[in-house]
Amino acid sequence: MNSEAGAPGSAIQKHRSRTSDAREHTALLLEVARRYHLEGQSQAEIARDVAFSRATVSRMLSEARRRGIVQVRISHPLERVLGIERALMKTFGLKSARVADPEDQSSIPSEVARCAADLIVETASEDVLLSVSNGQAVAATVDAMPQMTWPRSQVVQLIGSLGTSQRLHDSPETCRRMARKLGGSFHPLPAPLVVSEASVARALERDNQIATTLELGARADIALVGVGSVHDGHSGTILQQYEDEQLTEEVRRAGAVAHMCGHHIAPDGQLVMTGMSTRTIAVKPERLRQIPLVVGVAWGEQKVAALAAVMRGKFISSVVTDRSTALRLLKLAES
Repeated sequence: MNSEAGAPGSAIQKHRSRTSDAREHTALLLEVARRYHLEGQSQAEIARDVAFSRATVSRMLSEARRRGIVQVRISHPLERVLGIERALMKTFGLKSARVADPEDQSSIPSEVARCAADLIVETASEDVLLSVSNGQAVAATVDAMPQMTWPRSQVVQLIGSLGTSQRLHDSPETCRRMARKLGGSFHPLPAPLVVSEASVARALERDNQIATTLELGARADIALVGVGSVHDGHSGTILQQYEDEQLTEEVRRAGAVAHMCGHHIAPDGQLVMTGMSTRTIAVKPERLRQIPLVVGVAWGEQKVAALAAVMRGKFISSVVTDRSTALRLLKLAES
């Protein structure tokens, strides 16, 4: 044993392992990357502090990215819904789609309505001719609309009135409020949605004002419509006052899952003809397909089959809903 080894004042030889240099180099890369990406220092400042040239610092930053020390991640909460929107457009052949992604269930109606209102403002011109139907979702969209100053805009009532029992969600009141939001004019349809006899409906449709309004509604630039769901032959509150045993049985037998503008629709998108069809005063469903942009607004699991049906039938060309409903629609399409 060497007696001088470790004696006071003797030189101690430091031994390096095979990984020492690699560890020191990696530590330096970490330091340079941290200064640049987290602390916001410039390459020139880092070069001065670590006593390297700026070119060397640049090479070290490139190496840090190449080795995965630095990983760039571009992300935003909107990113996940943009992919869903693209999938909806591709799957159902839509012109556009908007998907709300609220933080909690209670804010779904307001968030979906805001998305629908934004879509209308973004796609409409100041002289827009806008047709509007009825229902909770449509009324909520009107509430979410910003106040515009479009005196040349026109709002047209797309369907007849339900009556005073549902005034806030009825088409006349909804259209009137939309016209006020746009700052334009309103064309009312002075007729009920459903009348007692087909002959009465035909006579009303020959009335000059009613015929003019229906034709104007069919020539709209944009239509805003609600989508009703049908379960076991029953069509919900919108059409409840017109339902009797015969109509319910007709709708049930036909397997209808949706109704829009007073007409029932089967899962494959085909119109379901019932005894109510010839007594309904509204823009004809086939004319809806000719409107450049028909925006259907709905949300919730109970509306999935209905939304899928109206999209398959090409009655709407744009859908606005929430993320959960959108994912269910895509899953339904896959199955």
